[in-house]
Amino acid sequence: MRSTGFSGLGRGRHTHGLILVDAFYENVAGPDGKNIVLEFRPDPPQTLLVACVWSHWRASKPGEQDLLSFAIITDDPPPEIAEAGHDRCPVAIKQENIDAWLNPEPRNLDASDAILEDKLRPYYVHRLAP
Repeated sequence: MRSTGFSGLGRGRHTHGLILVDAFYENVAGPDGKNIVLEFRPDPPQTLLVACVWSHWRASKPGEQDLLSFAIITDDPPPEIAEAGHDRCPVAIKQENIDAWLNPEPRNLDASDAILEDKLRPYYVHRLAP
């Protein structure tokens, strides 16, 4: 989910979360046009706290199962990811914004948007995924 679309989410349908990642993987077109998977890692190595939203959808009929879903919030890529051929990058939250992200003020989407704008911006290296 792009951070630019975040403010369009319905209120009360999602909860903010964080996913800890050391790397992320993306499909890009290789030199011959065929799909390849790249592994992106922050340099220097670090564990990133990536912003997400999640929901618990309750089954509406007997016998159906509840559904847990989540979406990682992404933004435009930094130059090194764009040069590798990908058009987005997960949003990494700064340590000082963790509490505010996980406990957002009701009806204040501007505060959540500000946290996403004040993202951590590591440099990424990439390689073919193992």
